[in-house]
Formats: sequence, structure tokens, C-alpha cells
Amino acid sequence: MKKTKVCDQVRSYLIITLACVMYALSFDWFYAPNDFTIGGFTGISQIINFFIPVLPVGVMIIVLNVPLFGAGLKKFGFAFLMKSIYTMALSSVLIDVIAALYEFSPMDPLLACLYGGVTLGIASGLLFREEATTGGSELGAWILRTRIEGFSIGNICLGIDLTIIMIYASVFKSLNNALYGALALYITTKVLDLVVYGQNTAKLAYIISNKYEEIMREMIKLDKGVTLLHGKGGYTGEDRPLLLCAVHNKEAVMIKRFIKELDPDAFFIVCDARTRLCCVDLCNGKGSGGLSQRADRPFERVLRRQHDAFADGTF
Repeated sequence: MKKTKVCDQVRSYLIITLACVMYALSFDWFYAPNDFTIGGFTGISQIINFFIPVLPVGVMIIVLNVPLFGAGLKKFGFAFLMKSIYTMALSSVLIDVIAALYEFSPMDPLLACLYGGVTLGIASGLLFREEATTGGSELGAWILRTRIEGFSIGNICLGIDLTIIMIYASVFKSLNNALYGALALYITTKVLDLVVYGQNTAKLAYIISNKYEEIMREMIKLDKGVTLLHGKGGYTGEDRPLLLCAVHNKEAVMIKRFIKELDPDAFFIVCDARTRLCCVDLCNGKGSGGLSQRADRPFERVLRRQHDAFADGTF
């Protein structure tokens, strides 16, 4: 048992190390030569370094993150912070080391924006899957989220990063840089979602029908896990059974069709399922199979303790 845990930890830190190399290489190759910023504390460090070029960008990132990690120790736990401190320190050092070893030339801004967004998204996604973070706006957003209600972690992160990008652009007097930076940030979040959640996206279906038992039997025949919830009408006060099921995107239309055939008056609601991509019958633990469960891993334990969901808004 202990050997397995040690192997898992070694594997996790190897992936984190690889992600940090990709993160630093992406910054030095695509962002820095073209005067783009990735937002967060990296962007703040670039701005400070422009006015006061005393410390390299990587060292400045470490200095800025120290108070945040100190504030987050009680909130997120020692194990999580150890991984994140390692991630932040390694990625910051690698940014300076790569910049010292080789100076990349500027390239076409659109290419830098596209490839920078993709590589940074892959690196960030790998870190998220291993329950680590480079600190900065992500860690700051989690801490702020405990004090500011009504805003998701994703929205706080996006607001911080866009603000830094705009300040960065005004410092370097280039609106184009701000636009390219915002586009790169959008690409990064989309690639990050793909790495974290996988390609098997799903829909969460809520079904309200008087023929719920018949619909439930048909769903089980289709090898779909389904959960029966007990609701109550807000106006009538009558008990109203509610079926809950997660399905692949391509199956949502087919299921809606056969539900309407069984009960034309059925109420059918579909929404995106981002945190749990595996449909699980909560009563007996049986799943529908075929959907990726990788999205359940990243930061789930940490965010559950904070009473927040990772899918509260998109990175």
C-alpha cells in the first residue's frame, strides 16, 4: 500500500515537472519575445521588471507568491501547498534559466498567440490534474472566493487576468498586445478544459414526468444510470418525482425523443455536466459507463472543503 502511494507521488511529481518545463518554455518562446503576458503574477512581475529591473521575472514571481501561500496554508492544507510551492518555484526558476540559456526571437503575433495559448493550456491542464497550481491569480481567486460571495472562481480569475493584461498593454503602449493576450488567454482556458475534462463531454438531464417509472425502466435498458429524486411543486405543494441522469452529447437528442414518445407532457431539462462526467446511480453506485471520470480529480478534495465547485465558471 505504501509502495503504491510512493509510486503515485513520484509519477505525480514527474508530470508536474514536465508541465513546469512546458509552462516556462511557452512563456519564454511565445509570450516574452512578443511582449505578451499570460496575466496573473507573471504579468505583474513583467510590469515590475519593466520599471524596476532589479530581479528577474522568475524570482519576482516567487517573491509575490510567498504571502499568498502563507495565507492559503490553513485553507487548503499542507499537502496541496507543498505541490503548489514546488510547482511555483520550479516554473519560476525555469523561466529565468531558459531565458538565460537562449533568447528566442519574436515571431508572427498570431502564431505566438495560438501556439502559446495551446502549450500553456496543456501545461496548466496537467498541473490541474495533479492537484497543483503555479499560484498567482488562481490561488488568489480561491482565497478571495471565501470572502466574496456571488462570484465564481473562474470569473474572479478571468477578471484578475484581463485587468493585468490591460495594465500590461498600457505600460507597453500597445492595444494589439492586449487583444492578442486576451485571445491567448481564451485559447488557454479552452485547451485547459480539454486536458482536464477530456473529449467525452456530457449533458446532465432532469426529467419530470408522471410516467417516471416507465421512463426509468427504459433508461436502465439503455444501460444508463439514473437517480430518482423526490421533489415538491412550489405552487401546488404536490410531491413530484424527478429523474437525474448524465448522458453523452450525442445521446441527449435520442433520449429526449423517446421520452416525448412515452410522455408528451414530460418536462425535460438539459444542462452541461462539467464537474462529473460519469453518470452514477447515487442509490447503488452503478455508473453508465463510457464517460470520463478524470474531471472529478482536479482539486476536488480541496474545493469540497471550501464549499465550492471547480466548475463554478470556466478558466
